[in-house]
Amino acid sequence: MRDRAGTADAAARKAAAELAAAATGLGLKIATAESCTGGLVAKTITDLPGSSACYVGGVVAYANDVKVRRLGVDPGVLRSRGAVSRPVAVQMARGALRLFSADVAVAVTGIAGPGGGTPAKPVGTVWLSVALANGTAEARRRRFAGDRETVRELSVAEALGMALAAVAGRIV
Repeated sequence: MRDRAGTADAAARKAAAELAAAATGLGLKIATAESCTGGLVAKTITDLPGSSACYVGGVVAYANDVKVRRLGVDPGVLRSRGAVSRPVAVQMARGALRLFSADVAVAVTGIAGPGGGTPAKPVGTVWLSVALANGTAEARRRRFAGDRETVRELSVAEALGMALAAVAGRIV
């Protein structure tokens, strides 16, 4: 699985560089809200020299109570839909927008494994969301195959790709 994770890591670094350049050029501020990726989206962005021109901050909301307290995720939605769901991903992204007064926020919540999966939400299920300050948001579910590292790296690449597309006006 290392080859696949390595390819995803290269794609993530490329998307992060393009995202940072586009956001900086447009004067946009980016924030992140992460669960299963544990800060890897933020790390990938902040690995870039000059990323402080566009990246304002992020929250690693691994526990549900952090999703509620820091990002404003509705506890009723967490109970009824679970942390790995479209509404939670969207609420996480919108919460990061508010918390950091950002223009664009990306959120990731999922099951990286090796445990934690269910028949309805197997290991590798990830919900990603991008929200914009204009109120629009997009979310998508992915089911990534591979070990924990691969699922996380593929999630980072997908999240950064979504954010780049949103900034370029192609999604939301």
